[in-house]
Amino acid sequence: MKVLLYTEGLKAISKSGLGKAINHQKKALEDNGIEYTTDIHDNDYDILHLNYYGPISYEYAKKMKKRGKKIIYHAHSTEEDFRNSFIGSNMAAPLFKKWLIKCYSLGDYIITPTEYSKRLLKDYGMKPPIVAISNGIDTSFFERNEEKGKEFRKKYGYTDDDKVIIGIGLYIERKGILDFVELAKRMPQYKFIWFGYSPLSVSPSNIRKAVTTKLDNLHFAGYVEPDVIRSALSGGDLYLFPTLEETEGIPILEALTSKIPTLIRDIPVFEEYEDKKVVYKAKDVDDMEIKIDEILSGKLPSLTEEGYKIAKTKDVKIVGKQLIEIYKKVLEEE
Repeated sequence: MKVLLYTEGLKAISKSGLGKAINHQKKALEDNGIEYTTDIHDNDYDILHLNYYGPISYEYAKKMKKRGKKIIYHAHSTEEDFRNSFIGSNMAAPLFKKWLIKCYSLGDYIITPTEYSKRLLKDYGMKPPIVAISNGIDTSFFERNEEKGKEFRKKYGYTDDDKVIIGIGLYIERKGILDFVELAKRMPQYKFIWFGYSPLSVSPSNIRKAVTTKLDNLHFAGYVEPDVIRSALSGGDLYLFPTLEETEGIPILEALTSKIPTLIRDIPVFEEYEDKKVVYKAKDVDDMEIKIDEILSGKLPSLTEEGYKIAKTKDVKIVGKQLIEIYKKVLEEE
């Protein structure tokens, strides 16, 4: 068995959550001894596994389908998570949905990260079989590391007494960045740091204003390598994920693996993370403000051990085996 793992425009998306997911796929295939190539000009393969919905991917998939190649389309995106992302995205969302349906329909199988995104795709009327498989997490890399945590606090100038709240994501409204900044304004007793970047030139004015907010307790660190994220999650006091929509949300898995207390927005995609057992959930910015105080003051008990157990079930080695089962199924079906 050989797989062509193709991602159009990989360089442009390599720093996003999708970029992380693709690296996890490569590691999963390597760990499970599955031969693969990323070269679109290499026609010696059994399965075409596509990760992006661009026009090159679409035309290539159409061509390979005519030649009888088996195709897996990885549905990382939906109309729902396209909205509130850049200038004009909401207006373009219905057209984007039609395009996604056109692309994903070329697959013999569709893989999507969660049961939630699977339901969305089924509601689109997708015909191919759809299976939910997590994008996974390299738990060996994100295991809690106290020394790395100390390095993070030293690098960014935090004292041992500072309570540090970590945010991760692109500079887009959907990620909840407006609420993150609002909470920093309301809670000057805590330090807030946001990792991630996207060009402000395509961002609405409210996002540009938020990212350029000047507060003593708020820092936008920009894009950093995974090692810095690992250090931050080991050295921070709370991971806050105020996102409004996701197909999965890999940073949650990174946080749970790092055993940092985690507060997420209560939205449907996170239904598998039980509130007050695995993570804490909040419905809006007012609720987040209350929960942050209760978590950091110790009024709410730690849930990190339960969260860690959930993260371990989504390790890339487990995900790899699930991917291979789908590959086998696709090859067996006429």
